[in-house]
Amino acid sequence: MAKMPETTFADLSLADKTAVKKSSIEARRFSDVSTCSFSSTCFTGSSDEEDVSPKDNHQRNSAGGTDFCVKSISKSAFGRREIEIAESEMPGIMTLRKRAKDEKPLKGANIVGCTHVNAQSAVLIETLVQLGATVRWAACNIYSTQNAVAAALAEAGIPIFAWRGETEEEFWWCLDRAIHSDAWQPNLILDDGGDATHLMLKKYPDFFKAIRGIVEESVTGVHRLYMLSKGGKLTVPAINVNDSVTKNKFDTFYTCRDSILDSLKRTTDIMFGGKQVVICGYGDVGKGCAQSLKGQGCIVYVTEVDPICALQAAMDGFRVVRLNEVIRTVDVVVTATGNKNVITRDHMNRMKNGCILCNMGHSCSEIDVNGLHTPELTWERVRSQVDHIRWPDGRMIILLAEGRLVNLSCSTISSFVVSVASSTQALALIELFSAPGRYKSDVYLLPKKMDEYVASLHLATFDAHLTELTDEQSKFMGLNKAGPFKANYYRY
Repeated sequence: MAKMPETTFADLSLADKTAVKKSSIEARRFSDVSTCSFSSTCFTGSSDEEDVSPKDNHQRNSAGGTDFCVKSISKSAFGRREIEIAESEMPGIMTLRKRAKDEKPLKGANIVGCTHVNAQSAVLIETLVQLGATVRWAACNIYSTQNAVAAALAEAGIPIFAWRGETEEEFWWCLDRAIHSDAWQPNLILDDGGDATHLMLKKYPDFFKAIRGIVEESVTGVHRLYMLSKGGKLTVPAINVNDSVTKNKFDTFYTCRDSILDSLKRTTDIMFGGKQVVICGYGDVGKGCAQSLKGQGCIVYVTEVDPICALQAAMDGFRVVRLNEVIRTVDVVVTATGNKNVITRDHMNRMKNGCILCNMGHSCSEIDVNGLHTPELTWERVRSQVDHIRWPDGRMIILLAEGRLVNLSCSTISSFVVSVASSTQALALIELFSAPGRYKSDVYLLPKKMDEYVASLHLATFDAHLTELTDEQSKFMGLNKAGPFKANYYRY
């Protein structure tokens, strides 16, 4: 075959030369954005490997503000684009923002927040500000922060103290900075895991006396609240949004159903078909994970302590086992219980070579990671948040996110379902702030009417049209035509 003649840049016409230059500029621009993406998003990059702590890097935003601590304020433009993309997929919280921003229902509210810091939570944070609140924020997880998004919030003047890859000491330092500031005192807490509530009770008891209420969205944090209430130490009302229908049956289930696959694929490039997987816990997180992995062709086992959840798993087609029955043969272990030491060092000693171990529960206590820090084991970081841990005999297991929440540490989550949870959180904060005295010092569920309202905010996305009860039907059922349509004991 004859060789094609080479064409040099000098041989091109003026129009072609212009096109080539433009293409080259666009390619460099794309390269710059890609590089920014790799260093800023929550699941890739080497920014978490740098030695310099943001605590030692004094920065200013464009307005001269310094009341924040993030990885790099220079990434704020990229973070702003991430937030705008999330806004387009979060119809509920954006509708709530539009409807309520003029009346400012949170005017006078000082909210300290401790949640994941990503594009979706940023939409909630900025909604709370537009509804009249002042906020100060820290991350609830040392690996889930999107650095560029934190920079965008700092650039917008929001006191944010969070970066990906914090140490334990830095985590508590950030949370302390969010809680304590001159001439500012919190009167509401939005918590994810209970750490803000814990620190305020322990270190700032006088601040805690001024709190009007707590909104908590995780299994772990809700458990802590009920323990405080049982011990007589909960002196303020709290709303458990984790167990509200629109949080538990939507955000918890659907988010986990999507993101477990994304997390495992990004970190390990695993082929799912035929793999043996054990899911520890068959709550809504475990249900989502099990359904998703089964759909990819995995052989899925479930462990459970609750006979009701175990029966659900069995009738959904999963074999319910004790962990010791399958620990030597499974390829993937996923914890989703919120409990402690679900996976012990003894379990890990018996895992097969190449077994992947990860946690989908909020708490970092489910896997005994401390038990792996012994002299005879070798840790090798092969990717961001992926460690190969080798035993003396050469056997190796793959630990993801050091046992922390894998989907928010190693992948992304769906903005739409987070919109459901965020709307629930915002309404719970408004309820507690606008109704002082209505709630006693106890833990409450979100009123059913609010749950239904949150769901209704998202129906238009699907062009869904609700059926309306006739007067006769309404009377027959004993219901108000506008709802609520189910009793509080209804389980959906």
